[in-house]
Amino acid sequence: MCTVKTEEERAECHGVPAATADRQVEKALAINEGLKGTGLYREPKGELAEGQNTTWRVSPEPFKLDEKTYRFFNELGDHLLRFYEASNRLYARAVRGSLPDWVRAWLDAGKPEQVIDYARMRRFRTAVPAIIRPDVIPTDDGYAITELDSVPGGFGLLAAMTRQYAKVGAEGIVGGKDGMVEGFVDAMRSLVPGNPHPVVAIVVSDESDAYRGEMEWLAGAVTGTGLTAFAIHPRDLVFTEEGLFLPRHVTGTAEPVRIDVLYRFFELFDLKNIPKIDLILYAIRKELVVATPPLKHHLEEKMLMALFHHPVLEPFWLEQLGKDGVEFLKPLFPKTWVLDPAPLPAHAVIPDLRLGGRVVSDWNQLKETTQRERELVIKPSGFAEDAWGSRGVRIGHDMAREEWAAAVDEALAAFAQSPHILQEFRKGTGFKLQYYDFAKQGLVPMRGRARLCPYYFVVDGRTRLGGVLATVTPLDKKVIHGMVDAVMAPCSVAG
Repeated sequence: MCTVKTEEERAECHGVPAATADRQVEKALAINEGLKGTGLYREPKGELAEGQNTTWRVSPEPFKLDEKTYRFFNELGDHLLRFYEASNRLYARAVRGSLPDWVRAWLDAGKPEQVIDYARMRRFRTAVPAIIRPDVIPTDDGYAITELDSVPGGFGLLAAMTRQYAKVGAEGIVGGKDGMVEGFVDAMRSLVPGNPHPVVAIVVSDESDAYRGEMEWLAGAVTGTGLTAFAIHPRDLVFTEEGLFLPRHVTGTAEPVRIDVLYRFFELFDLKNIPKIDLILYAIRKELVVATPPLKHHLEEKMLMALFHHPVLEPFWLEQLGKDGVEFLKPLFPKTWVLDPAPLPAHAVIPDLRLGGRVVSDWNQLKETTQRERELVIKPSGFAEDAWGSRGVRIGHDMAREEWAAAVDEALAAFAQSPHILQEFRKGTGFKLQYYDFAKQGLVPMRGRARLCPYYFVVDGRTRLGGVLATVTPLDKKVIHGMVDAVMAPCSVAG
């Protein structure tokens, strides 16, 4: 921490000239103050000093990426898009019977008939999410993609943060000052070719209410830049046989305004709780409105990584992605397995899973492991209320053996309703940075591990990198996610 009381103390602070440190403090305070007016801050989760932002720690500088990482992120987007397109074909072939039926059974497990029906509609068979966001963990050995999110939050937050950092003079921000705003605009416009000024409704459910502030900010930021957007609760939508409309009290116009694109910011597991969902689904089915992300449960399952690594499906992935595509993604996706309780034949083993050098033929072997052997993670695959954020994540080497054994049993018992996956744990590398401490009124150094979230906008069949959000948590935190103790900042390219 740097606290200046006398001229003599202005010489240096943590090896940084005092004038520079003072400027860094000014930047952090300006960023914090600028974000207060965006509606992005939520109520404090802990004891925080008055005036402090209530959701994360503010760094005076963006998180610096080296040129190698920047090149990697620019290359990654199209590979992930091809992976999503191949996953669509994987599910379609499994449904038709040209791939093993257990692929379909795994992806459909626990899904209601309504969700399955929409995923199989031929008119949407090639649809992919308009925004793709992987969770990338930098490790000492490279990068690990621990999750793929096709209904991501944070893109409105990153757009607002990027503008604030640009205002205080940050240079080299990935995507530029308005890369996130421009990417969203172009992605929405590409969904309705021939319509240069579409109307977009960002529909935010009660379950996703924590993200409402950033979606309202984004809607205001993109309006007038090629489209008109509103963040709206599903209960406020108006349906007619001509389509879905925004009511006059939302738009301030003389007549309701027809929606061209519905950005779905609600989860498929929550459909039963969405007001007017039957009317929304009818409008989508009749193609009265374009919806993104598409209603495809198979694109929202973490088990896609297990299917990617499964040796039986290797010929499929090679056919779809080519050797170069498979070799690019294989080291990025941690080894992953679906915790299916179905008994294995006596001669069978679980592919590529070893504990202490021993092959595994029964999930119960997971329970009798040492702490070192438990460098594994259990988490819900996708269709569950605890399948996003850090909820539902169980880290083996951070638990007592009895707790880990209970987590294994719970995951196996939940398979029919909510499949879980087992994934190897990839430890993030350490980084140094600083943040402004509002209680001490100064800069504080911090060592932590980072999660980097690049946001890719799908525009005319290609991806565009709009920006990268860094979340850095202290070294004692095993799960990296947005929290009071985390530093969150946009990324820039060093040099």
